[in-house]
Amino acid sequence: MSPDDPARRQEGARRLTPARVLDVDGLLEDPGNRIVVCCGSGGVGKTTTAAALGLRAAERGRKVVVLTIDPARRLAQSMGIDSLDNTPRRVKGVDDAAGGELHAMMLDMKRTFDEIVESHADPERAAAILGNPFYQSLSAGFAGTQEYMAMEKLGQLRAKDEWDLIVVDTPPSRSALDFLDAPKRLGSFLDGKLIRVLLAPAKVGGRAGMKFLNVGMSMMTGVLGKVLGGQFLKDVQTFVAAMDSMFGGFRTRADATYKLLQAPGTAFLVVAAPERDALREAAYFVQRLAAEDMPLAGLVLNRVHGSGADRLSAERALAAAENLEDARIVDQDGGKAGVRNDPGNSPDTYGSSEPTGSASGGPDPDASPEAPDTAGDAADTTTEDTAADGSDTAGDAPADASERSVDGLAAGLLRLHAERMHLLAREQRTRDRFTARHPEVAVTEVAALPGDVHDLAGLRDIGARLATGRPELPEPGA
Repeated sequence: MSPDDPARRQEGARRLTPARVLDVDGLLEDPGNRIVVCCGSGGVGKTTTAAALGLRAAERGRKVVVLTIDPARRLAQSMGIDSLDNTPRRVKGVDDAAGGELHAMMLDMKRTFDEIVESHADPERAAAILGNPFYQSLSAGFAGTQEYMAMEKLGQLRAKDEWDLIVVDTPPSRSALDFLDAPKRLGSFLDGKLIRVLLAPAKVGGRAGMKFLNVGMSMMTGVLGKVLGGQFLKDVQTFVAAMDSMFGGFRTRADATYKLLQAPGTAFLVVAAPERDALREAAYFVQRLAAEDMPLAGLVLNRVHGSGADRLSAERALAAAENLEDARIVDQDGGKAGVRNDPGNSPDTYGSSEPTGSASGGPDPDASPEAPDTAGDAADTTTEDTAADGSDTAGDAPADASERSVDGLAAGLLRLHAERMHLLAREQRTRDRFTARHPEVAVTEVAALPGDVHDLAGLRDIGARLATGRPELPEPGA
């Protein structure tokens, strides 16, 4: 296949035609859909996607709250809010002509944990728990706490039945589906041997309890006491004893939220970039959601690159750049133009290796002695020798330098275009592999924009691209 073949020209720039196109507006406007969960690996645009979806749904008449777990606070900045906290705050500047509202909040993991304690324990016990050093460490950053608290907050929001739609931006953890694993991990922790051992003295009570503690835990506390300190173990025991009555509530609420995620009315969107690692992770999410019977709505493919000049292939662009950069490939010099155009030379003598004169090479009998015929030599000197000192070519030098500068610039642009075509081809191959393996997954694309989204107008534009599956950049002046 030659580089000029039309199919070859389109290779690397052809658009993905997924088996199914994600109907974003249909998803957002359906009153039966109450929860949209955006999941994906880190750095693929989950937060921006969640905010754009929330804004679009609100401007179509729904009362929406966006729950983000992103500590970077980009969501607050893009919505014109000074800061977000554990309380939903209404976003100003939203077009409410259709009667919708947009609220946003950012998960405060510790505050959510505190709210659970305060709502499920009497004031005295709640104060004891909240002041416990082990609880303070657990609520501030214990592994899995953030994911569990995100589930807890989602359950709280849904239970209030105040919102038409809840859009969740999942935590930026190593695996975004830790969000799904949190209830199971918490249940394993609460049912684990360590917790049962720590609970046993409180449940047995009195001297029997102390005897059990001394006999049953002597070896364990001896080892842990050396590693962690005796005070730490005491804090853990006090915490477990105080929380004992609440453990069942944690499991119950976590299980209820998990079932809520599986129920009709919940939709998962996997967010990815057109890169190998991101789409490999997306494929894992798709498989895992299917295994957990979670309803998958589709894939949002962010930061897709495009080009308005994709008819020029990378191969042809590189060949043109090489021609401009190396004159030996394509002769672009004037050649003998200077000799041919010199008034002293006739067409009959152009190109001859002999000096102008008689055929025998001797002096021209008609030439005067005072003016030997050196027209040919003079021409050669003009084009070669005098060019060295620049005396006779000073006017041409700037033009030559300008031409070389333009050629260099053009070659550089051609090479940049070739790089872009290679990038498009690589993204296309990666997308094709994903859609070939998962043809059932609906897809929408969003273009790689030249800058960050930092206001409602930017989020509105992202929402429009999500809804139309229009990855290309807008037309100039549009």
